[in-house]
Amino acid sequence: MVPLLRFDELRKSYGEKSVLRGLTFEVRPGEMFGFCGANGAGKTTAMRIALGMATADSGAVSWAGRSIGVAERERIGYMPEERGLYGRMKPADQLVYLARLSGMKAAVARARANEWLERLNVKMRPADTLDKLSLGNQQKVQLIASVIHEPEVLILDEPFSGLDPVATDTLADVLDDIRATGVPVLFSSHQLDLVERLCQRVGIMSGGALVAVGGVEELRRAHGQRRLAITLSDPVTPEWPARLPVGRIIQRDAAAMLAEIGPDHRLDEIVSAAQALGTIRHLSVVEPTLFDIFRNVVSA
Repeated sequence: MVPLLRFDELRKSYGEKSVLRGLTFEVRPGEMFGFCGANGAGKTTAMRIALGMATADSGAVSWAGRSIGVAERERIGYMPEERGLYGRMKPADQLVYLARLSGMKAAVARARANEWLERLNVKMRPADTLDKLSLGNQQKVQLIASVIHEPEVLILDEPFSGLDPVATDTLADVLDDIRATGVPVLFSSHQLDLVERLCQRVGIMSGGALVAVGGVEELRRAHGQRRLAITLSDPVTPEWPARLPVGRIIQRDAAAMLAEIGPDHRLDEIVSAAQALGTIRHLSVVEPTLFDIFRNVVSA
């Protein structure tokens, strides 16, 4: 399968500052790819290069094996982090205007705008202009602007910013529906719990380069560290945690312990050793979150 969207050895500098250093990854058809990294890691620059809003010093972005030109970019839906719509226009009017710029007929654009406004539950009065809406509702309108023309690729920069939990779930469902039709979805976000829940693959950037990429489970195996929480009743010695075959002990008190465990630590051996030291009241294994993985790879 030819990757539908590919970033290949992108390099970009502004003066002495290197923003992208050989960035390479792909977003596959029907995949949601989470783009993670601290501010200044290079995520937005990479997206802008794909859209022709910035020029790479070297490297290229291709779509289905072809260089991305004007015709291809018209079939990409883009949502910038900064709100860029017209504050004094009514939301439906400017959605229609933007849809018609993509070649949609006026009646179809009007119907589609109304459908999307209803689907995302954009709360407004009939005479409201965009700047009269809450920030969350403005964010919803901005998303609609990126999808109303039924793009074949979707690139979103911090799409969940400013949304409450209900609106976040609604937007997540919309993106998953779009992805399920075969559209590749690339989005950046600092909300790593959402990235972990929604994305088939994740790329973590630091200093202009990818430091980890793969599915969440794949990243857990490669970069995560499981943790074991165990509590004993009446341990035979206050030093009982040191007698367990675990890794680094993170926290401990007289009856409870939290420790790291790796692939070589066998749970059955840990349980047997704990049973010899007291009665097990609680035992649980905590898998590393995407935040844990992010912290591990960025600080490495």
